[in-house]
Amino acid sequence: MTGIEHVLNPPRMNFGAAADGRRFAVIALIAFLTLVDLFAAQAILPALVEKFQVSRAAMGFAVNASTFGMAVAGLGIAFFGRSIDRRNGIWISLALLSIPTTALAFTDDLTIFAVFRVVQGLCMSAAFTLTMAYLSEHFSPAHATGALAAYVTGNVASNLFGRILSAAVAGLGGLEINFLTFAALNIGGALLVWLTLKKKSATMQTSEDGSFNMPRWTYHFTDSELRRTFAIGFLILFVFIGTFTYGNFQLVALGLSPMTLGLVYLVFLPSMLTTPMAGKLATRIGAKFAIISTLGLAIVGLAALLSVSLPLVLAGLALVAIGTFLAQAIATGLIGRRAVTDKAGASGIYLACYYTGGLAGSFVLGQIYDQVGWPACIGVLIAALLGAVVIALPIGSTPGPSRL
Repeated sequence: MTGIEHVLNPPRMNFGAAADGRRFAVIALIAFLTLVDLFAAQAILPALVEKFQVSRAAMGFAVNASTFGMAVAGLGIAFFGRSIDRRNGIWISLALLSIPTTALAFTDDLTIFAVFRVVQGLCMSAAFTLTMAYLSEHFSPAHATGALAAYVTGNVASNLFGRILSAAVAGLGGLEINFLTFAALNIGGALLVWLTLKKKSATMQTSEDGSFNMPRWTYHFTDSELRRTFAIGFLILFVFIGTFTYGNFQLVALGLSPMTLGLVYLVFLPSMLTTPMAGKLATRIGAKFAIISTLGLAIVGLAALLSVSLPLVLAGLALVAIGTFLAQAIATGLIGRRAVTDKAGASGIYLACYYTGGLAGSFVLGQIYDQVGWPACIGVLIAALLGAVVIALPIGSTPGPSRL
């Protein structure tokens, strides 16, 4: 084991606070570099619309086409990823990610742009899913919770700093330099994984006997609570994507420049502090009430977005981010607890629903924004979260399913 690998894989006896801090910092950085491309392009949507000379709805859909790739790859890894070496799968996925990211700098065709975004999603989702499996397999239960919390925090940070970096680089150097910068970050992520993760890893099993089992997958849909959680995940990203994609145009209408637009995403900072508390919140008041209360917070934030006051709009965006990130973390934990068999398959289905919701949000809200306007978008977004609240009401009232 190299000295660098020792950061993530220290001797079992030396689990001190300092070692944990270093190890979790590396995990958070890997998470950041894995998903930094996912939403960064949202911060430069106005510039992309100007470059491609298309409608805001068309550009929003193309930018968020990465969520389709995320959904497909998440299911694919859950189906067939049992024999994939974790470390190699992660660093190769991140290295390959740099190829479509670089290509985005040189395309002037919207369809090709969307295809490259889908390929980015495939690579990001593969790295994301394999990393989650790696953390679950290489840490004791006591340390796995901290490791996964560090990974979630890194994901939230990628939402914030990816957008800020994208807006700043595009404002200073243009769109081409922006995408090339992110390609360099992809390579940096691949190198970090290569240097820090152990060379040998266990395999992810999609069922107890280590083989793929379709009945276990279909069994997840017979559990009403899992079905409800899948639907809630769909609606969470539907709202998040719709808000933070087309809200950009409202912020520009309020007089913000492209450079300033990136700084707006400091509204994600509170989410970095609150998201790790999701588990404690669910334990204290129960998953159902935790989901309902956090979605209620997001609804309040959406209502604030109807204001023409910039401070109130920024506060609303912060509340939407806090509420949706917390609800997503709670729903993810509920999937892990509720699925009595083939947890990887249940997680894969949830992620597919989650990212499909994001793609649907970018399409539906784009059409509404272009044809009706922002207030109508807010109405649809609030209705979606109210629907999620209704779906969550029976959670916890039905007994868990027996093992298949």
